[in-house]
Amino acid sequence: MVTSLPPSGRQVELRNGDQRATVVEVGAGLRTYEVGGVAVLDGYPENRMCNGGRGQLLLPWPNRIRDGRYELHREPQQLALTEPELHHAIHGLTRWMPWRLEQPDAAAVTGRCELPPQPGYPFRLDCRVSYRLGPGGLEVEVALTNRSPRSAPAGMGAHPYLAPGDELVDGARLAIPAARRMVTDERSIPVGSADVAGGLYDFRKARQIADTVLDTAYTDLTRDADGWVRVELARADGLTLTLSADHSWNFLQVYTGETLPEPERRRGLAVEPMTCAPNAFNSGEGLRMLEPGETFAGAWGIGVSGTRSTGTGQDRP
Repeated sequence: MVTSLPPSGRQVELRNGDQRATVVEVGAGLRTYEVGGVAVLDGYPENRMCNGGRGQLLLPWPNRIRDGRYELHREPQQLALTEPELHHAIHGLTRWMPWRLEQPDAAAVTGRCELPPQPGYPFRLDCRVSYRLGPGGLEVEVALTNRSPRSAPAGMGAHPYLAPGDELVDGARLAIPAARRMVTDERSIPVGSADVAGGLYDFRKARQIADTVLDTAYTDLTRDADGWVRVELARADGLTLTLSADHSWNFLQVYTGETLPEPERRRGLAVEPMTCAPNAFNSGEGLRMLEPGETFAGAWGIGVSGTRSTGTGQDRP
C-alpha cells in the first residue's frame, strides 16, 4: 500500500507554550508559525505545494543570477533557468530537495541536506538549519560547509512572509532600518544603488505601506547595539511582528507580492534576509568564497509583541 504524503513531504510540528510552527521535509521550509492561535506567517496549507517561495531557504544563493551564468576559476558556468519568464536562475538549489529532519525536543528541529556537484554548480556543500521556538519567538540558524577540494561561491537567504492579519499589507506600518536600496533593470538585476532618504522606499521611520509596491533589495543596514538588524511590521490589530538578523545578513529583500496569484497578492509581506546581493555570483557583492572545509553560518528570527484587539471589546495576546 502506497502512503500518500503532502506535497511538501513530512511535516514536523514544533510547540512551546502558545507557539506553534511547522517545518517541512521539502527544502526544510517553514510552512506555518503562529502565536496564541494567530498566524504570524502567511504560509500555505498542508495539501498544497509551496508557491512564491513561502518560508523556503535559499541556498547556496538568494535571489537571481542573470541568465543563470557566471564564471569561476576561469570556467564558465550555466545554471538551469528556474525563472524562465525573466531568463534567470533564482533562489538556489535546495528548496525542492528532501532534507533529513530530526526533532531533538518538542520545540526544535534540525535539518540537513547534502548538495551534490551538478551542472552550473560543481561543488559539494553540507547545508544545515535549526529551528527553535524560544522565549522570544522563532530562532533560526543556517550553515553551509564546503566539502569540495576547491573554493565555492556561497550565499544564504530565507523567504518568510509576515502576515498583516485579516487585512492587506496596505494597512500595516513598516519600519526598515536601511539607508540604501538597489536599483534594478527591467529584468530585476541590480545596476546600482540609491539613497532612500525622503523617497518612496524610505521606511527608516515607521509608516503605513498604503499602496507602495515593493520588490526591493535594501542595504546599508542600521543595527541595534547587539549587532542585529530588525524590521518591524505593525499590524492594524495591535500586534507587531519583528524579523531580526545577525551580522551575516547584510541585505534585505522586501516584497509586497504583486506577482503572486491574484487572491494572494499583498496578503503577506516577504522580508527576506540575504547574505549577498542579487546577482552576487557575477557582481561579487556580499559573496562568500568558502575554502575547502570552511563553514559559513548566520542566525535570524521572528518575534511578536503587543496586544491583539479582537474587535469585540476583548483583547488577547
